[in-house]
Amino acid sequence: MKYILASGSPRRKELLRLIVNDYVCETADIYENCPDEILLHKRPEYLALKKAKYIAKDHKEDIVIGADTAVFSEDKMLGKPNDKEDAVKMLKSLSGKTHSVITGCAIVKGDAEMSFSVETRVKFLPLSDTDIENYILTNEPFDKAGAYGIQGFGSLLVESVSGDYFNIVGLPVSRLNRELKKFKD
Repeated sequence: MKYILASGSPRRKELLRLIVNDYVCETADIYENCPDEILLHKRPEYLALKKAKYIAKDHKEDIVIGADTAVFSEDKMLGKPNDKEDAVKMLKSLSGKTHSVITGCAIVKGDAEMSFSVETRVKFLPLSDTDIENYILTNEPFDKAGAYGIQGFGSLLVESVSGDYFNIVGLPVSRLNRELKKFKD
């Protein structure tokens, strides 16, 4: 038995090392869509399970871990920005406000599966147009949900965090560690 992370995220790879040393990564090449009946805040968990099941179908004896992170503000889910204008729009919408970051996680081995979500609240400082432009110039926003990465220059935009910091980065390691122990038993 081996562990497989169903992700290509360098941040998730680094965080999983806090739980297990020996694992491999396989990116789930799936269309990341959700049926309309899936509640907005449950979509990251749905996608995490979809990714894990996709990889697990070829690895019946292994434990596959899937994860998906999204930013939620004013009843909208903010994924990765499509372009600079989209990133600016997202950052302006988060400026001076509190939003939620939800990471859905899934664990699959053979026919056994479980999933969960972790929510962390993040409050942004009020951002000027210059603050946003300078952050965009770092190129950090373009591969991150909500157009920011808290582990980098995006940390300069944040006033406070309530909950699991690592959840914002992309993997709630404490909860995942507990769930993996239960799953293996």
